[in-house]
Amino acid sequence: MVSLPRFTRRTRWAVPGGVLAVVAAVTAGTLVTTAQASPVLPSRTPAQLLAAVAGTKSMPALTGTIDETAKLGLPQLPGMNNLTSVTSLLTGSHTIRVWYANESHLRLAVPGSMSETDLILNGSTAWLWQSTSNSVNHLLLPKQGPRHVPPPMPTLTPQQAANQAVKAVGPTTRVSVQSNVVVAGQPAYQLVLQPKSASSLIGQVRIAVDAAHNVPLRVQLFARHALSPAFQVGFTSISFVLPAASNFHFTPPPGAKVTTDRLTAPDRNSAPIQGEPTVTGHGWLAVAKFPPGALSGAGLGSSSSASSSSSLGGVAGSAAQSASGATPGGASSGETGALLGALVKSAKPVHGSWGSGQLLRTSLISLLITSDGTVFAGSVTPSVLYAAAAHAG
Repeated sequence: MVSLPRFTRRTRWAVPGGVLAVVAAVTAGTLVTTAQASPVLPSRTPAQLLAAVAGTKSMPALTGTIDETAKLGLPQLPGMNNLTSVTSLLTGSHTIRVWYANESHLRLAVPGSMSETDLILNGSTAWLWQSTSNSVNHLLLPKQGPRHVPPPMPTLTPQQAANQAVKAVGPTTRVSVQSNVVVAGQPAYQLVLQPKSASSLIGQVRIAVDAAHNVPLRVQLFARHALSPAFQVGFTSISFVLPAASNFHFTPPPGAKVTTDRLTAPDRNSAPIQGEPTVTGHGWLAVAKFPPGALSGAGLGSSSSASSSSSLGGVAGSAAQSASGATPGGASSGETGALLGALVKSAKPVHGSWGSGQLLRTSLISLLITSDGTVFAGSVTPSVLYAAAAHAG
């Protein structure tokens, strides 16, 4: 049975900063494309398209379907078919239906196998409904300030993914415009970001920008030297029309178990939540560091033993969740333990002046678990992780 994450007054669902956020935040789907001629559009420079993506703070009203899939090259992991599982975010795929009127009126529907999970945001109230357990979370939101509502699963729109990628742009990035494309029936420009450093495992990020609305329609992430995208997130259908108001009304179905939580606006001056990563480095070479026992609040507990599977399981699970935009504590100890076992089984022992540990590397992600249970992760070569570990020591 799929369980919804716990919601507390400090619940947040923003994707962490840095390249790791781009890696798992640009979680994406294999979209079926057909050969289409490049649409003829007015010429736009890379700077103009960058400004368009960065300057579009909110989407126009729309209805559409987004496909997301992650193919990180990780080993076979447990929980791939669980929509709210950490591993489904790292290796799985999903389809998301979207109804968006404005920042206070949104509906996401995530269909599963013989099931559906919905998020409905309507003004100062939100509903999270899961059909498999017929359970409903009724969320009362602050009347002022941003309304950050935890989604039914860590999901990402192409606009959010594009914003994360654009944050990495600077002197270390080559920016260009490729031939125009058609995405979900819409003519679009194709903006390309290429890290200059050979220490980045990312080869390029392609952002398809809708020609009429400046909305990112698709984001594709390529590993270095790869010919096909390792990730992409994009609309397969989209209509820029205002959804009917009925889409944002919800009544709990008969027999549903309803729980109510009142969320408060986040305190920006509050201390960091235990288990959150710190980010070192900049842009494409950013590295996320997760402390030992990062999931101790989830019942795993921390351990002073260097070989403690519970300690390593905590940080590995937290790393995976934070990379995906999930909140720490959303996974059970059994899930994180199983995830750790699969990751460590594929990792190899490494050591250096920074100490010793285990390294897992794919075409797009490097993850280092040191002997004390600290995790360093990023879309970088292992040498960058070793340098981060040495600096942290």
